[in-house]
Amino acid sequence: MTSFIRSALNGIKKHPEIFAALEEYERTKKIPKFTYRKRIDLTINERILNEFKKHCQDKGLNMSRIVEKYMKEEID
Repeated sequence: MTSFIRSALNGIKKHPEIFAALEEYERTKKIPKFTYRKRIDLTINERILNEFKKHCQDKGLNMSRIVEKYMKEEID
């Protein structure tokens, strides 16, 4: 079996959602989203929120991505 085929099969096993997306594209000619994002409501300290917003704005950071990162660390 060639290296390319082996790599392709390995990729399909590791990331079946990508293969499903390719199948969907083949069928609809539209690229589906791989990750869906959900808006949530949280109640947190206003002072901390304002400082965090300013920090992210000053550093050019995405607040949602930072919160996601810490949520993921918490569950892992």
